[in-house]
Amino acid sequence: MAQFSANGLQLEVETMGDPGRPAVLLIMGLGMQLVAWPEEFCRALVDAGYFVIRFDNRDIGLSEKIDSAGRASIPWATLRYFLRLPVAAPYTLEDMAQDTVGVLDALGIEAAHIVGASLGGMIAQLMLIAHPERCLSLTSIMSSSGDRSLPTSSWKVTRMLMTRPARDASLDTLLDHYVEFFRLVGSPGFPTPEPAVRERLSIGLRRCYYPAGVERQLLAIAASGDRSPALKTISKPALIIHGSADPFVRVAHGIDCARKIPGASLKIIPGMGHDLAPGLLPILSEAVVAHLRTIRDTA
Repeated sequence: MAQFSANGLQLEVETMGDPGRPAVLLIMGLGMQLVAWPEEFCRALVDAGYFVIRFDNRDIGLSEKIDSAGRASIPWATLRYFLRLPVAAPYTLEDMAQDTVGVLDALGIEAAHIVGASLGGMIAQLMLIAHPERCLSLTSIMSSSGDRSLPTSSWKVTRMLMTRPARDASLDTLLDHYVEFFRLVGSPGFPTPEPAVRERLSIGLRRCYYPAGVERQLLAIAASGDRSPALKTISKPALIIHGSADPFVRVAHGIDCARKIPGASLKIIPGMGHDLAPGLLPILSEAVVAHLRTIRDTA
């Protein structure tokens, strides 16, 4: 891993594979660090002949924190969002997409395949919208267009998302909280044993725990609006992957994205929730590699 200057920020970046191969840039979701991209998934892409890049978004992990912005008022922002009123935020998803361009610049990569999960899928969409020349393709996983008419998260998920452990909470308390959250949003068709969930989550929590950054990323989502009209301008090959059992970003969001992006392929995975469960990884890696190979073979 290494720190790179990107869009005026210091971002933590990790690469895998041969830099001479086509690049695949992975963008992780809300509050999640680069280590949330499972090694098995990354290795499958490398073994398929790709140069894999994963990084910590701003305000998360080992990347630079936007401390000067202060803490966010999530309840107030949520109320304004559901009332369809403007939401103020210290930065937007467009800024985070510019960070992602900065990662490519720092690595000297002209263009890459862009793969994003959840919030990362939103950023990936904006990459294709605003910087198509830097993108070879789009894979948007369990993400959304931002259309406010689409179904919202389940109440249990929303309530827990708004709940934070005490600032001085122990690691075990933090783990209990996030294990419960991933129990709510996880894949019922691909259940992960609790010890495995705790182990995966502990890696991230030990690496960095910074809830203020999660709050500001939530504000960025709320402030960035509906990308629906702009999605219609995407001309690069696109694959939309979504779980049929996602209680956080409902499957209707994935169907909506596929309908709005011209020529997009849609893969709905029965039993998948809002996670990258170990049992899902062979399915996900096979789908993504098949998508990328089709682009390479027809280039």
